[in-house]
Amino acid sequence: MDRRAFIGAMGYGLLASTCAVRAQNASIPVIGFLCGQSLGPWAPYVAAFRAGLNEIGYVEGKNVAIEFRWAEGHYDRLPALAADLVRRQVAVLFVAGGGIKEAKAATSTIPIVFTTGNDPVEAGLVASLAHPGGNATGVSFVPAELAAKRLELVHQLVPKATVIVMIINPGSTNPANANRRLRSVQEAARSFGLQLQVVEARTEAEIDTAFETLTQRRAGALLVDTDPFFNSRREQFVALATRYAVPVISDNRETVVAGGLMSYAGSIPEVYRQAGIYTGRILNGAKPADLPVLQPTKVELVINLKTANALGLTIPQPLMLRADEVIQ
Repeated sequence: MDRRAFIGAMGYGLLASTCAVRAQNASIPVIGFLCGQSLGPWAPYVAAFRAGLNEIGYVEGKNVAIEFRWAEGHYDRLPALAADLVRRQVAVLFVAGGGIKEAKAATSTIPIVFTTGNDPVEAGLVASLAHPGGNATGVSFVPAELAAKRLELVHQLVPKATVIVMIINPGSTNPANANRRLRSVQEAARSFGLQLQVVEARTEAEIDTAFETLTQRRAGALLVDTDPFFNSRREQFVALATRYAVPVISDNRETVVAGGLMSYAGSIPEVYRQAGIYTGRILNGAKPADLPVLQPTKVELVINLKTANALGLTIPQPLMLRADEVIQ
């Protein structure tokens, strides 16, 4: 075979191989993954989502594809990103970190699986937890009662503190649920005789400013509200907590692993694993309307002992015994 014929044969072979791969990819279902935040902080959750899919027999790149869309904290981008995934006719639309309402507005036919720290019934996402109805279901993982419980744990940790500061995001994707959590914490503060002060932050700069006010407020600890933006800024929270030597309790283990003091909540990676399983079940033919909205059956208390020592805090023995995980 001469050189030109050889090159031509190779080119034809590569073209045929490429076409075969494209044909194979075209035949596998595509999951749309819509998130209001950025990939970096969400990487552990993406891995957990893939793990859930794997349990049902779906492996990305083999028999399923995933199209990712990240709003990177710019919630105004969510409607366009959701509409783009709908135009691509994805088989299932998975939504996390904000964007659920935008996804619901974009389609009433494509199945939607969500994770949320809000009450999905109160938010109008489903008719009920047991019988969602419509085209959406998922996992709800942070009831308002847990926010009040975190305040109780802070009170046990720093019993002499009289002022506790709670940081909230006024730009929350679901202000009704955010207000419900705040009311729950306010009621708990009154029951313990604590003064609860609220600071607001919706940007990185405002988080910095909030920490700058803690000294003048004589804050004994900082309680971080449940919010996707705050979760995406966990490294910033840890750095500021270290700089200002203030105990911080949050709603996710990942912040404690990064150097935060304490968290009390359901496991977020486990929530994403369950969401991956639900997504796989829908790919297998299940209907969202028939899949009850899941809630974590276990709540975990995680304590970073190294951080406590750096703050000069002694963890009370009852808290140590109660902890599900102690990071040394």
